[in-house]
Amino acid sequence: MGEEMPVVKMDVKVTSPTTLSNSFVGETFQICVVTADIYRTLEQFVRIGIGPWKIYTFNDDLIEDLVYRGEKNGHSARLAIAWSGAMWWEVIQPLTGNSIYSEWLEKHGDSIHHVAVDCNGMSYEDRIKEFVRRGYTVTQSGRFMGQVPYCYVDTENSTGFGVELVELPENFSLPEPEEWYPGPPPA
Repeated sequence: MGEEMPVVKMDVKVTSPTTLSNSFVGETFQICVVTADIYRTLEQFVRIGIGPWKIYTFNDDLIEDLVYRGEKNGHSARLAIAWSGAMWWEVIQPLTGNSIYSEWLEKHGDSIHHVAVDCNGMSYEDRIKEFVRRGYTVTQSGRFMGQVPYCYVDTENSTGFGVELVELPENFSLPEPEEWYPGPPPA
């Protein structure tokens, strides 16, 4: 964090109205906001019509193999998830321990932290390798419920936000949330 990204001259060609010859990130399917107060932020999302929100506590019970800046680490956060059309929204409030979420809050306050991209179906490992090949580093990673590997790539200095890479197994579904905000959907 805080390092200037070197300017890399690339031989890039425009291949269509929506792609470049070096395009690989594919679809953006998630936008995440980091906040100091999850309920205040969710209230504002509900105000613009996004919700209902599933709320979870992410900690060692749900996350395995947590690595923060190259070191094994434990931290916890409140996490809320909702959909608006095909877009998966996420709001994270760090609770304990060191994480890229608490770093972000200290530096930027409540704001967009990362987007998740599908990299056109590349394998999870190949996605990471491609970002590393392009000069980026992984800042935090883990495995949700023992099934879903995820990591964050530090693209902040070049894009103003991070990128999340995640591999959702076929037929994966989230567990029941601890709570719904502003309330659960009709039965």
